[in-house]
Amino acid sequence: MHNPNFKYINDLCRFERLKTREVQVGSIPIGGGNPIRIQSMTDTDTRDTEATVSQIIRIIKAGADYVRVTVKGLRDAENLKDIKKELDDLGFNTPLIADIHFNPKLAEIAARHISKVRINPGNFYDKRAQFEHHIYTDEQYREELQKIEELFIPFLELLRKRNTALRIGANHGSLSDRIMSRYGDTSTGIVESVMEFLRICKKADFHDVVISIKSSNTRMMVYTVRLLCFKMRLEEMDYPLHLGVTEAGEGEEGRIRSAVGIGALLADGIGDTIRVSLTESPEMEIPVARKLIDHFKSYQDHPKITAPLHAQTNPFEYERRSTRPVMNMGGRFLPVVIADLGERSLQEVLPIRGKLIPDYFLSGNKVIDIQGNANPVISLEEYLFESTRWGRMKFIRTNKMEFDKFMDHHPEIITKLKQTRKTVLILESFNKNPFAELRAFFMMLETHIWKVPVIIFRSYSERKLEDLQIKASADLGGLLIDGYGDGICISNDHENITFTELKDLSFGILQSSRMRVSRTEFISCPGCGRTQFDLHETTRRVKEHFGHLNHLKIGIMGCIVNGPGEMGDVDYGFVGSGNGKVSLYKGLQVVKRSIPFENAVEELEQMIRENGDWADV
Repeated sequence: MHNPNFKYINDLCRFERLKTREVQVGSIPIGGGNPIRIQSMTDTDTRDTEATVSQIIRIIKAGADYVRVTVKGLRDAENLKDIKKELDDLGFNTPLIADIHFNPKLAEIAARHISKVRINPGNFYDKRAQFEHHIYTDEQYREELQKIEELFIPFLELLRKRNTALRIGANHGSLSDRIMSRYGDTSTGIVESVMEFLRICKKADFHDVVISIKSSNTRMMVYTVRLLCFKMRLEEMDYPLHLGVTEAGEGEEGRIRSAVGIGALLADGIGDTIRVSLTESPEMEIPVARKLIDHFKSYQDHPKITAPLHAQTNPFEYERRSTRPVMNMGGRFLPVVIADLGERSLQEVLPIRGKLIPDYFLSGNKVIDIQGNANPVISLEEYLFESTRWGRMKFIRTNKMEFDKFMDHHPEIITKLKQTRKTVLILESFNKNPFAELRAFFMMLETHIWKVPVIIFRSYSERKLEDLQIKASADLGGLLIDGYGDGICISNDHENITFTELKDLSFGILQSSRMRVSRTEFISCPGCGRTQFDLHETTRRVKEHFGHLNHLKIGIMGCIVNGPGEMGDVDYGFVGSGNGKVSLYKGLQVVKRSIPFENAVEELEQMIRENGDWADV
């Protein structure tokens, strides 16, 4: 099914890799027909050759195709030569990528020693954003772009001479004041910041370019990357894309958020290389990324899926599907969590462990609430032909293939579903590509203007919780990001995964897709060579101390490179500001500067109390 209106990919209902040009990065090419590549980033001091080389080797042995290295100063850039030589001497030739912010001179030095240089268009030539509003006339704006071109083209010529690739990597929250003055901190602004540099690359006939657009906001990330794909098509560009969710966090939260954001794009065939950014040791990111990539291999050669074209939703902006409220489902109600009891009874799982209590429970052929009140789960045949069901609350469990066949023989179900006021669909998929099939079903509902609420159901058979977290988040997150679904229910038929873990996963997917906030949202970066305090220990302490404030978003950022910008989406946060020091922010405003990180938790609590946002446990 083609989509000429919003053509960011060829077909919304068929899994195929987006065709991009091949770019040579050292000895390992990216894009074209190559596999999706995996990378991570060091968090050592790049001036420390021994520590950095040791960590790079651990990352390589974990399975990385590329390793990115922080370059924050002149000594870092110059030491890349020694790091590369040491690795070569030890027999490791995995391509290295230099991560540059603010200083083009460092990029020029790094380009002489490694395979790829990453620059941020928001702060490479433009002045670092002060989040101040400036007004540029059209002429002044063109003059600024001309200055960038005059500086950028000689750098591209240096890269060409050295056979060094370029990554243009924009981050939500690190746009220049120039871009924000015209476009705001929006998807359009982020895309335009990249396109400005790509147009210069195209003009200079330099095409060894990889692109990335990242955000800790999965919805913003997905919409912006889609918009970039659309814009590149309009301007006949086909550069490979790197995917990642910045500041994804650690543990369960980091894995779910990364799988939701990256998975929503991989499901559409977008992405040539990925990094799962976790606030953990860098080598821990690699197996998670591998599982995510391997999951989408199972989508290949799936049975054909069709859907009506004109019901496509806008893929670049959020709008929740309009439905008629039934009890507390649909309408303006938050999506519900239905926990699958499996062979258990409700009494066996009470009291519910943890603070996340499901709205309903699925038990065989009925859905029950916490008080034990039950409503039937019926088939399409029972719904259409048993008159005793009319006027009673009920759930219809079906899938697209079954529904299509049934509707062909009984088109009258269209009218009946339009008239019903006490019916909710439980929709599942048995297709190898559940994302596309479920999406196609929602498009069909939109075509017929059926306002019935839909619970998205998906069944798995996983032995390991991490595997379930990655697969379920990747399958379902993109649907929720697009505003589809009035609830979620996940089933797993292996006893290794508990009832509590299952229901917590449902809440986690809803939160990571930004559909329902049920606990404190922590945005934490993975750390890099710029971090000068114990980020992992601080993150652990912050989550432990503030985990009950489920009305807040709290960020923990290792440094000021992207920290202040990424903090724009949180209520409070930490930003590393020096050796063992952090600054505390409220939104974009720094409130307390350069305090010892050992005291930061207590200082932040006091700040939250002073602003009236504290709540006792």
